[in-house]
Amino acid sequence: MSASSSSSSSSQCSYTYEEYKETVDWLLANTHIRPKVAIICGTGLGGLADLLENKNVFPYKDIPRFPRSTVEGHAGQLVFGELKGKQCVCMQGRFHFYEGYSIATVTYPVRVFFLLGVEVLIVTNAAGGINPTFNVGDIMMIKDHLNLPGFAGQNPLCGQNDARFGERFPCMSDAYNKDLAQLTRETAEEQSCACFLRQGVYCMLAGPSFETIAECRMLHQLGADAVGMSTVPEVVVARHCGLRVLGLSLITNKVVCDYDSDEHANHDEVLEIGRMRTKDLQRLVSHVVAKI
Repeated sequence: MSASSSSSSSSQCSYTYEEYKETVDWLLANTHIRPKVAIICGTGLGGLADLLENKNVFPYKDIPRFPRSTVEGHAGQLVFGELKGKQCVCMQGRFHFYEGYSIATVTYPVRVFFLLGVEVLIVTNAAGGINPTFNVGDIMMIKDHLNLPGFAGQNPLCGQNDARFGERFPCMSDAYNKDLAQLTRETAEEQSCACFLRQGVYCMLAGPSFETIAECRMLHQLGADAVGMSTVPEVVVARHCGLRVLGLSLITNKVVCDYDSDEHANHDEVLEIGRMRTKDLQRLVSHVVAKI
């Protein structure tokens, strides 16, 4: 499929089973890797894919029907390979609602992973810390989420349900797998990462503007520990498909909750903290994958 036809499909509100299958068949024909684990690399965290061995790398523009990433810090390629002996696939660059994509397009890769045979999805992101006890550079395991775009009707499961992917009304009270969380805690202890590993609630906003002070105060009252512009739609679709999910947020900045503060959230800061902590996150994720 040409790039132009791929980009035109990205404006769709939904995709058919056959369209997902077209992407899957192309990938299966072009790589010998049969991944059981998929990793979505957040802003500045694409270095996770560099750890893979025996790699097959596919730029998004070459994959039939695949969207394209337009954000700095997202390489825009799908990397198949082996991590600690486990066959994996990594997204170096995800898709965001604020890029102009439909919520179905944002989550397109997750159903592709499901049809590839993936059983575990690890999602990472860069997030702003709302919890006052969190420090910049902490890694937060996501125990639950607030789906604010979903409150406004932007849920990737809206529309006709295809039972080949999952049931009409999937449960979300267990969105983040407790066994994977426990495995991550144990691994963090072994890898000397426990001192900056936290756990909390992630809130998704649509972006791309950072939050106002009033919004940050509201999110704190709602119980959010961190805030970002991604992850939740992919998790919803992953759970619909029956995948087990581990979510990790790198706290790259502290949100501003004080009107007298001179602090300002900015994307360059997010990228810089990602570069500083990326080796620790890579070490943690790779050892977790080895134990799955």
